[in-house]
Amino acid sequence: MRDAIIVGGGHNGLVCAFYLAGAGLKVTVLEQRDVVGGAAVTEEFHPGFRNSVAAYTVSLLNPKVIQDMNLAGHGLRIVERPLSNFLPLDDSSYLKIGAGKTASEVARFSQVDAGRLDAYNAHLDTAADLLRDLVLQTPPNLVTGSWLSALPELIKAGKLGNRMRKLSLSTQRELLDLFTKSAGDYLDGWFESDPIKAVYGFDSVVGNYASPYTPGSAYVLLHHVFGEVNGKRGAWGHAIGGMGAITQAMAKAAQARGVEIRTGCGVEEVLLEKGRATGVVTTRGERLDARVVVSNLNPRLLYTKLVDPGALPDDFLRRMRAWRCGSGTFRMNVALSELPSFNCLPGREMAEHHGSGIIIAPSLKYMERAYHDARSSGWSREPIVEVLIPSTLDSTLAPPGQHVASLFCQHVAPQLPDGASWDAHRDEVADLMIDTVDRYAPNFKQSVLGRQIMSPLDLERTFGLVGGDIFHGALGLDQLFAARPMLGHADYRGPVAGLYTCGSGTHPGGGVTGAPGHNAAREVLRDFANGHKTRAVG
Repeated sequence: MRDAIIVGGGHNGLVCAFYLAGAGLKVTVLEQRDVVGGAAVTEEFHPGFRNSVAAYTVSLLNPKVIQDMNLAGHGLRIVERPLSNFLPLDDSSYLKIGAGKTASEVARFSQVDAGRLDAYNAHLDTAADLLRDLVLQTPPNLVTGSWLSALPELIKAGKLGNRMRKLSLSTQRELLDLFTKSAGDYLDGWFESDPIKAVYGFDSVVGNYASPYTPGSAYVLLHHVFGEVNGKRGAWGHAIGGMGAITQAMAKAAQARGVEIRTGCGVEEVLLEKGRATGVVTTRGERLDARVVVSNLNPRLLYTKLVDPGALPDDFLRRMRAWRCGSGTFRMNVALSELPSFNCLPGREMAEHHGSGIIIAPSLKYMERAYHDARSSGWSREPIVEVLIPSTLDSTLAPPGQHVASLFCQHVAPQLPDGASWDAHRDEVADLMIDTVDRYAPNFKQSVLGRQIMSPLDLERTFGLVGGDIFHGALGLDQLFAARPMLGHADYRGPVAGLYTCGSGTHPGGGVTGAPGHNAAREVLRDFANGHKTRAVG
């Protein structure tokens, strides 16, 4: 008899399996694809060219997870970008963001803004520090029943309240702004020039099908800045070998603890007996029994596709069916014969801006138009595109002298209007994305040797990202912290006994963090401790 079955071999599933096995549990991970990693995988998409197919850059991966799993010892190496971001504006101007450069670069557009950078970063860092403290905690959970059953949650809430009470009034005001305001309004309150607002505001629409002026988008901006690379807070980097190097290292760490990993083995149904999860039926028709089942899937997929609806409370099922998904993401991988030469900064030889996150979106107004255009027409006529060229830092991804590029494109509608299919329009939109980059780097289109296209529908079919949602659910106030995935179930437990969730649809949300898997394992082990002898997590 297995102790636990993990449904989905994405990074959080692997992390959860690692911690459970470390406590002495017998664990099996089931992954429907032929490779583990979920959306964090590296694959050949054109002969001789490999790239991170979906997730494409590193920052949010939790340091405790990295250390506990000894990912470096299992082959993981992460390198920092030479520049954080590069924003081409027109044929002659651009903005570079990076350590030691940002202030002088911003000063070319506004001396006032350059003088405000330190204060802005200090305020944002204070808020990010609070998030870092909360990432590996289970949120206070609303429970029904006696005061005795509610006591642990009251204590947890009290500790959080005490943590908040110690913050200055100014910091509390800043947090309120970041959790409720739009990114555009927040940034407009700090800066006057468009370029710096565009670079910072881009984080608010990454994976977020919204305008930068949509209330709540300031939190999405904050969500993207609480990470670190090799101890440098707020930095972004690349995993040598692509994002698959992360999940392959995780798989090795889990297997070293005795975890069984089965690929090409999806799950058709979660088995229930007397209201409790007791195992699964695989897509191969095999029945696998276990004491608990832990799902790494989008919670909407889990509860509307794999669980008998009769076993779920009506209100819970209604809310799961209405769980907001859809990030407006169109993802491409491109094989290049040469590096792009930008009108504003010509040159095909490797330069620091080629190793950065290249943002094609010159202003917040541009981003707002892109969103409203997608809402009305299905996709932006002038889309937002981030270009990363990881082969500038990792020679293993492309043949000598050639390169691979990741194109993370916004905004497209998760479901096209009037019943249109993404299969009928994916190449048309891919051409538009290439042409958009080509307007700023006119050798780009002619250098394309091959491309891989992932529309929202492709992302859903391939990786289970409902509506192409990279976060497994929108990061809105109604779907965060104690409300992720909903009030009363923020502790990685659902209404079905023995069935847990460990994916990005739980706290602290999306991104390649490993935190949901870590936290879910802790809660599973707490329950096991009531009836089974286990060692402590870690």
